[in-house]
Amino acid sequence: MIARGAVVVISLRPAAFAAPFHSLLTRPTVEVDGKEYEGGWGTREVWVAQGRHRLRVYFRYRGQRSARFGEAGVEFTVAPTDQRIDMAARLGPTNGSTFRITGPSPG
Repeated sequence: MIARGAVVVISLRPAAFAAPFHSLLTRPTVEVDGKEYEGGWGTREVWVAQGRHRLRVYFRYRGQRSARFGEAGVEFTVAPTDQRIDMAARLGPTNGSTFRITGPSPG
């Protein structure tokens, strides 16, 4: 049996003003249902099965393993058909800003 689900494509960007700082000193993390996907700023793809999911986005300073700065999250549902879900996570410009996640309506 072939599993049905979706590819979640999430664009991760800091505010333009803070981009040079974040490009050098931080790394964003996408967490889907408790599993972390670390990487650089830009676009990330994560496959998820059909059903309800919880997505969280945060960043860490390089070298840190447990901190979760700017954290934000959304819940969404994947229909029983193959699909692509586009989301964007933008980090605000000030110290202490959180991510703003846009994309599909919560299912």
